[in-house]
Amino acid sequence: METRSRSVVKALLWNAIGLAVMTLAGFAVTGSLRQGGGLALLNTSIGFASYLAYERAWARFAWGRRDG
Repeated sequence: METRSRSVVKALLWNAIGLAVMTLAGFAVTGSLRQGGGLALLNTSIGFASYLAYERAWARFAWGRRDG
């Protein structure tokens, strides 16, 4: 089972990567770094909360795990 802190660190790193990618995509679409960054920040915030809840829910199930 993963610890909560491991889940949080994984989610933070994944979302930092996503924030950078979405900022570039938003900039490409809008032509504005401010608008692109704002959309990316909103997306990352929602994605972070969703990913963390998803990971913690899966941590409760033993199905498919091989604990050594």
